[in-house]
Amino acid sequence: MSTEQPVGRHGARRTVMIAAFEGWNDAGGAASSAIEHLTEVWGASLHSELDPEDFHDFQVNRPMVGPGPDGRRIIAWPTTTISVAELPERRVVLVHGIEPSFRWRAFCAEILDAAEELGVSTVVTLGALLADVPHTRPIPMSASTESEGLQAVLDVEPSTYEGPTGIVGVLQHEAAARDLQAVSLWAAVPHYVANPPSPKATLAILARIEELLATPVPLGDLPEDAEAWQAGVDELAGEDAEIAEYVAQLEEAKDAVELPEASGEAIAREFERYLRRRDPGAGPDKRGGQPEL
Repeated sequence: MSTEQPVGRHGARRTVMIAAFEGWNDAGGAASSAIEHLTEVWGASLHSELDPEDFHDFQVNRPMVGPGPDGRRIIAWPTTTISVAELPERRVVLVHGIEPSFRWRAFCAEILDAAEELGVSTVVTLGALLADVPHTRPIPMSASTESEGLQAVLDVEPSTYEGPTGIVGVLQHEAAARDLQAVSLWAAVPHYVANPPSPKATLAILARIEELLATPVPLGDLPEDAEAWQAGVDELAGEDAEIAEYVAQLEEAKDAVELPEASGEAIAREFERYLRRRDPGAGPDKRGGQPEL
């Protein structure tokens, strides 16, 4: 692992790592786009990079050649970056890369070694999956954790999934094995609009992160991008009667299972986010709700 900017521990405040990886875990590019957005709006600085030679098949994820900052041609290798954002209330470590081809346990060990070096107490992994959900409704979000403490404070159920897993699942498991708190957030992307970008799903992920960290996330142009994305899909659906009928069926199924209580909880969460944007110090932990991660 090469290091550009070493950063010491912060003993006075909790440090959270948020990780997302392009590939199998990243439908519509929603999860990796969330990390890229956080890196930009929080002004994160590069801490280190993993050596891609150890983890990637370059015939699957090829290096890119092009001009560098000085005009000379360079080769950009598909690597995993670890960046650090210093926020007023906490430090956030942001991990962004491509799902590796080889040596997954060693890959996770390098990331978690960096987490321990930086004083990380909680690891949040992000993912996105394709699902039978309508693009016209809020993007469904799910969360899971193996930590009994987090299950209680976040009202999250342990995962009951059985089957093939990706690097997100392995990293979450390995983090828990090191006695780190670990939680995984997943967005459900409409399968009939699977190609990236998926700004509405990215927005849903960021809203959940904001909720978990009790820290406002500047959204920039994302709300407008999400509206434009939905309008574009509306237009495409309007041109195809079969797709329009299918979307209507998904809407009907979704609305049938949405209880009034669920809608009330969504309104309450949105109001809490509004309060945080007005007063960043008024997180849920200071109003008798969710404690800080």
